[in-house]
Amino acid sequence: MRDGSSVAVDLARWRGAFVIGFLALFLIKLMLAVTLSPFGDEAFYWQESRHLAWGYSDLPPLTAWLIRFGEAVAGHGLLGMRWPFLLIGSALPWLVWAFARYVFDERAGWQAGLLCLALPLAGSLGVLALPDVPLTVATMLALLALVRAMDDDRLHDWWLLGVALAIAWLTHYRAAMPMLAGLLFCVLTARGRRQWRRGGFWLALGVAALGLLPLLISNWQQHGAGLAFQLLERHPWTFHADALVQPLEQAIACTPLLYALLLWAVWQCWKRNRQEGAPWDVIATVSLSFIVLYFVLGLFADDRRFRAHWPLAGYLPLLAALPVLLRHEVLARRRSWLVVTFGLAVLGQLGGLFYLGLAASPEGARVLAGVKAFPASFVGWRESGDAAGELLSQHPAVLVADHAGMAVEIAFRLGDRVPVYTLDSPLNVKHGRAPQLAIWQRDETALRNAHAGEPMLLVVDEAALLVHERPAWLRTLCSRIDEPRLLRRLDLFDGRRRFAFYLGRVPTAVPVLAQSDDQCSIWQFAHKAER
Repeated sequence: MRDGSSVAVDLARWRGAFVIGFLALFLIKLMLAVTLSPFGDEAFYWQESRHLAWGYSDLPPLTAWLIRFGEAVAGHGLLGMRWPFLLIGSALPWLVWAFARYVFDERAGWQAGLLCLALPLAGSLGVLALPDVPLTVATMLALLALVRAMDDDRLHDWWLLGVALAIAWLTHYRAAMPMLAGLLFCVLTARGRRQWRRGGFWLALGVAALGLLPLLISNWQQHGAGLAFQLLERHPWTFHADALVQPLEQAIACTPLLYALLLWAVWQCWKRNRQEGAPWDVIATVSLSFIVLYFVLGLFADDRRFRAHWPLAGYLPLLAALPVLLRHEVLARRRSWLVVTFGLAVLGQLGGLFYLGLAASPEGARVLAGVKAFPASFVGWRESGDAAGELLSQHPAVLVADHAGMAVEIAFRLGDRVPVYTLDSPLNVKHGRAPQLAIWQRDETALRNAHAGEPMLLVVDEAALLVHERPAWLRTLCSRIDEPRLLRRLDLFDGRRRFAFYLGRVPTAVPVLAQSDDQCSIWQFAHKAER
């Protein structure tokens, strides 16, 4: 048995390793946050922050509110937009530490914190201004508050649980998953069923319900646009066998050995839950809920967008359990295997950050130009925005982009000094932005109503759509601008990003279905550049 001094030295080592890793990772994330160009989703959330509301056609309001607050403090720019998310995301390893420390011991806490720093999706959280940052942190905070409230039944812990869940509802419709995981815990486990008789439990549910109010108000104002997009329009709700590769996606996102270890941990937690109860009951139920339910949902839901982050909150309690499980298992004697697992996770984390670092500069992006996983979402926006501003000063006109992502990126680059309209691209519908653009009067109908016959500067992002979708859209563009004349082309990164700038006039009328024309000069220029 180790004496007290050796235990203290051991704890100091783990604490020191965690603090050093946390500070190093924070500095890397800070450098990325102030250099990496915003991609389409981020820029659209920024545009939403310029129009504060109870909610939007794609999301509840918290993401836009945080961006607005960030720029109010630090001014317009990358740092102003992202610093609140950077701080919130950096709280996640500390919450994992606090959870492991509370349900197990301090040594497990520091070890779990280190694992959180190494897990790629968790450690990198906060670089980008995305709703998953407050959603994930709020979910972990709710779990910590729940275990404390169940043990001590103190009012402030129940309040904290309710506030955390309310924040989740203010952030994303996927807040339904932590609520469902909690419901399963309170139905399937003996300790969970006892909570129904506690007044604090109902207080927490009441406070959590307050987070639904903005979501309900915004859907009422927008005739259910948000619910329609999140529940119907973005999901096919039919089985697609290609989604069976989800475990492979998760293995890549988590790094393979750590993912295998997490699956082993959830199985061990489930077995211990049946034998010992707390705290294994809450860890097993919550983790299995996220992992299994998101897998099943993924077989029928949207598979066109990045989804590897969906089960992240289910892995976090397992990070707390792993150090304890490994102390007394045969795996603990295979230290070399564990070192390789942790080392591979760290390399995966650093590799992802290095990839973003290359994407943050034109020189680095050129290095990736020949790679299949080219970071197209993060590059080219500076050049296209600067070119649009320069051409606009030479040719005063109404500024229009051919899809919403392009429009908000230009608006961000120009500091929202001029309104940027967008054509009715299929991408606007795909990402749930079309109703919001109509509300802001920045869509094609508003463009014609307000500026028919006026000079028009159209920016075309020729590579925005998938290859098989581009021709049909590009062939319609000549009916969306009168007398288009090519002013400039930008062919960047060996043609991986291509932008064209046309001067013409806003049509006085456009057919309900724009004509698809092989003779359209915009299509011909784009087709020629692609060959």
